[in-house]
Amino acid sequence: MTSSARPKAVRTDGGDGSRVLVYNPVSGNGSHTDEVYDLADEYDVTVRETKKGGDAIAFARETDADLVAAGGGDGTLHEVVRGLYEAEKLDSTTVAVVPTGTGNNFAGNVGIESIADGFEVLDGGERRAIDLGVANGQPFVNSAIAGLTADASSETDADQKDSLGVLAYVVNTVRTAADFEGLDLSIETPDDEAAWTGKAAFVLVGNGRRFPVEGRTQANMEDGQFEVTVIEDRPTGKLVGEATLRRLLGSDTGNITRLEAPELAVSVNGGEPGTFSLDGEMLSARELDLETRPNAVTLCVGEAYDPTPPAVE
Repeated sequence: MTSSARPKAVRTDGGDGSRVLVYNPVSGNGSHTDEVYDLADEYDVTVRETKKGGDAIAFARETDADLVAAGGGDGTLHEVVRGLYEAEKLDSTTVAVVPTGTGNNFAGNVGIESIADGFEVLDGGERRAIDLGVANGQPFVNSAIAGLTADASSETDADQKDSLGVLAYVVNTVRTAADFEGLDLSIETPDDEAAWTGKAAFVLVGNGRRFPVEGRTQANMEDGQFEVTVIEDRPTGKLVGEATLRRLLGSDTGNITRLEAPELAVSVNGGEPGTFSLDGEMLSARELDLETRPNAVTLCVGEAYDPTPPAVE
């Protein structure tokens, strides 16, 4: 069945509107539409398709639904949460995830492994109150990233993702590593005014996501703290390549600094503004002020979600 031959019972803007799926039909390889519409019909979920960037923000901002699900990847989820945040509706709206994107990192972190799983969870899964990250006034649920992988992500276009999937990010990370000169940063936290200063290859400020040497990437999403990982760069640039490979392969590496803080300030020292990725949304800035909003998002989670994941050693 093609998308042009959907069952007549399926509604695009109909239904009672109490549960809405904001769906990006070109996310991932774009082959999920029939499955999404069949399951939406089965679970009585109204579907609203995005046509361009920003549509998910607008749909979420204007909705009066009790539950809004993001059907796409991390970028679609980011837009849905941003729309609800801007409309001040997060305290009255439950958020759900239906993973149809390329990486679906956040969905995996909250125990949702498939499209069918996403619909089952939004229908009868557990609801948890998770933290929200805010960076320069913009919300994020998974992570804020600076450095090598953020630059590589900004160079990964839709065609590459369609043809290579997650491998597209790997390819561009390795390509970017050859020219990356490191990011001269200062990081300040409330408890330690100068928590870290130096040249970084990679910085991850994790709300839902952490940097594991090995194992699952889920951070503690309910403790009001960011999990911050800094991988230092060497003047020779050799660590950039080493850190990239070790991150991708999951092996151990030195020159890693880990911090936990409810808020922090990241400053780019000299040169051009830094490129930051907020759940895949690119932001250019010299100063990034980040804070947590504890338990600000009511989220549908799967059985594999762990409210208190073990600390990274």
